[in-house]
Amino acid sequence: MAFVQLTGISLAFGDRDILKDINFNLSSKSRVALAGPNGSGKSTLMKIMAGLQHADSGDIVAQKDSRVSYLPQSGIVHQGSTLREEAEQAFSDFHSVLARKEEVERLLGEVKHDGPETDQLLHEHNSLEEHLLSGGFYSREERIESVLEGLGFLREDLDRDTAEFSGGWQMRIALAKILLLSPDVLLLDEPTNYLDIEARTWLEGYLNRLGGGYLIVSHDRYFLDVTVGEVAELWNGKLKIYRGNYTGYEKARKEEVEQLVARYEAQVAEIAKTQEFINRFRYNASKAAMVQSRIKQLEKIEVIEIPESMKPIKFAFPAAPHSGKQIVMLDGISKSYGELRVLTDLSLNLTRGEKLAIAGRNGAGKSTLMRIIAGVDSEYAGTIRYGTGVSVGYFSQEMESRLDESLQIIQEVERDAPTQSIPSLRNLLGAFLFRGDDIFKPVSVLSGGEKSRVALLKLLLEPTNLLVLDEPTNHLDLRSKDVLLEALQRFAGTLIFVSHDRYFIEALATSVLELGPAGARLFPGDYEYYLWETGERADEHHEAGRKSPQAAAQPAPAVAHSLPKKAKSSQRSLEREQEELVETLDRLEKRQAELMEELAKPSIYTNGEKVKVRKEELDKNGRRQQELSKRWEELDEELHDLTAT
Repeated sequence: MAFVQLTGISLAFGDRDILKDINFNLSSKSRVALAGPNGSGKSTLMKIMAGLQHADSGDIVAQKDSRVSYLPQSGIVHQGSTLREEAEQAFSDFHSVLARKEEVERLLGEVKHDGPETDQLLHEHNSLEEHLLSGGFYSREERIESVLEGLGFLREDLDRDTAEFSGGWQMRIALAKILLLSPDVLLLDEPTNYLDIEARTWLEGYLNRLGGGYLIVSHDRYFLDVTVGEVAELWNGKLKIYRGNYTGYEKARKEEVEQLVARYEAQVAEIAKTQEFINRFRYNASKAAMVQSRIKQLEKIEVIEIPESMKPIKFAFPAAPHSGKQIVMLDGISKSYGELRVLTDLSLNLTRGEKLAIAGRNGAGKSTLMRIIAGVDSEYAGTIRYGTGVSVGYFSQEMESRLDESLQIIQEVERDAPTQSIPSLRNLLGAFLFRGDDIFKPVSVLSGGEKSRVALLKLLLEPTNLLVLDEPTNHLDLRSKDVLLEALQRFAGTLIFVSHDRYFIEALATSVLELGPAGARLFPGDYEYYLWETGERADEHHEAGRKSPQAAAQPAPAVAHSLPKKAKSSQRSLEREQEELVETLDRLEKRQAELMEELAKPSIYTNGEKVKVRKEELDKNGRRQQELSKRWEELDEELHDLTAT
């Protein structure tokens, strides 16, 4: 089995420890999410695993001939070739193999008799042929077309020069090449950043059928839930493994954070009590020894710190101005760009309090419709009317151009913020990933994504009752998305939005408007209802399981067949056993920590029999954890085999 193993990896930037004694193994069977707050070192760890960055100490061992491929977050640009030619480069290593195979065939034709030389050449020929077959070299044209189509490219794009594609599409090209390589281990740093919901859905199915293993960083909770079976969290330089999907990790992490906060609060109270005693009796000669004792106690305390990323952040919109029940009414809206018709005779009535998600493939007209509703685009046919007292707030990725680049971030946000919001601006900026001294950066030095976050926060601080948001979750991490999601769920006004984050849509939409070639269709229900009606039920998705690398070359269908009832029952049984195993493992880990703490106390060694019993229990506990971990992996394989049938 191919693998990459890290042992004792440590790395520091200046006086800050980014990675501290990291031990981690990633194999061709691994399906792991890499989690942690921004700046925790996730991308750095991936680069070290890919051999692109050196650690200060520690070892990296990879099995011989293991193929490891890494996709960075951004920065890849292709030019000088067509899309098809660029994708073909994923198979460039096979050309030397093909040349050697042809050379062996020539030599075989020259051999006059059977013998050791002939056997050796035949063996080499079979080995070379197997390598070409297993790598999909002979089916590369079909694989290239299916992968590019799955990631959203059109057939007519194949002969376009790669330099014509924008930054987001450049990263899709890079992702396609990585997938076509069929590596043993994939390192994907934010692969969903530039994908719409259709391409994300295809990628979910592809990864579930992939023959190799992968480590993924993503801010898409749903994507992680359906593609990983473990979560590796980087926090304070340490790496901890959580078994189960991302939602299970969040639940376990929430409990740990609550315990940490409780210990922190208890410690703060104890420190305050001790400090009060010191202040009260500092000048009392009869209690001098007691005061000195308390001072020493304070000095020995290992202070518990709550990281900035764990502190709760609440965001509330300014009160929505009062409006009538009818918010916006569209009648016969049509829009063309030259000969390209994107909207045809669209009519829609939206009432107060609705949260409408607009769905449809790229080019269906989603952003165009948003601009028309927001009043940004007036070149259309048909009529649009707003209800009494309606005030519109509009966000798109282009809003960054409205920022004053001569101001600092905090100044830019303050200048339009309501007075009552100013005291909480630092916390809100933290929720939008601007922490510490970052808030004093000039707007002029920010990246496009950073400017987009500033523009979104400014909009959310304006009192409006109709929000029109085009991809508001782009450039936000999971915590920021949650802050935004909770605020939008409490928003008393009306919301129209487009998002490629399925979890975000499912948690927010009260109705869905689908734009497609046949026109617009309104689904008066949540996103699950929309999927049901369109034949894309959530529980019927991602049932394909894992297959060979050759099978993985085929794109995931838009709708997967549901499992038979008997198989469904078996699946639920296996999942329940997995959950029970995780709970048991958690109890064993807690007991192990208790035993270790007890054995660390010198007083226990006055009782030799007690020490012996505790050590035996510790050994038994460790063996039991190994057994249960192995069983969990077996169940995971059974689940994948079950859903692959």
